[in-house]
Amino acid sequence: MKGTLVNASTVLAGSLIGMGAGRYLSQGIRTILMQALGLAVMVIGIKMALSGENPIAAVGCLLLGGITGELMRIEDGVEYLGTRLKARFKSQSTTFVEGFVTATILYLTGAMTIVGSIQDGTVGDATTLYLKALLDGFASVVLASSLGVGVAFSALSVLLVQGGLTLLASQLAFLKEPAVLESITAVGGMIIVGIGINLLDIKRLRVGNLVPALIYACIYPLIWK
Repeated sequence: MKGTLVNASTVLAGSLIGMGAGRYLSQGIRTILMQALGLAVMVIGIKMALSGENPIAAVGCLLLGGITGELMRIEDGVEYLGTRLKARFKSQSTTFVEGFVTATILYLTGAMTIVGSIQDGTVGDATTLYLKALLDGFASVVLASSLGVGVAFSALSVLLVQGGLTLLASQLAFLKEPAVLESITAVGGMIIVGIGINLLDIKRLRVGNLVPALIYACIYPLIWK
């Protein structure tokens, strides 16, 4: 769990720094920072998506995941949780829910979350999660400077979800298989591209509803060898 605790701490610390610095930044600076982060996220996502050797299977997982997520209304659930947290802590931020949803999905979508959790939970090696913590911390500074306190609350999502994966790591060792990791990376990359599109404000995508695609990405290599 040490890797997850550090990761959640860097998200929280980065968010606090971003909120503190945000008031001193002009709207133009905040906009360009978000655009830079959006471009960086898209490049990372594209690189991940193109790393797979079976793009048709990755697209199939994404489509099935989108249908599943839409039926389960996952994005609505995450937004509802964000709304409840906003009400519970009497936040006046108009971007609380957007910040919470965007950061939560960004920090929990990707192979680093799964691989790092498995390494930390099985052999106590938190190196991958430490690297992820560094990246998430910097991203939190930029996100929180524009989207506010909702980003800080995504640290709870990291703690619960990533921590849960770490505790279950001994039962999830199959996720370390190269074919599974490749599938997760490719599908996760496409989802991350969607986050980049949202950050760039090109079009609002319901990225949360694509998250079940990662489950299909885990299953596909195991049944189709």
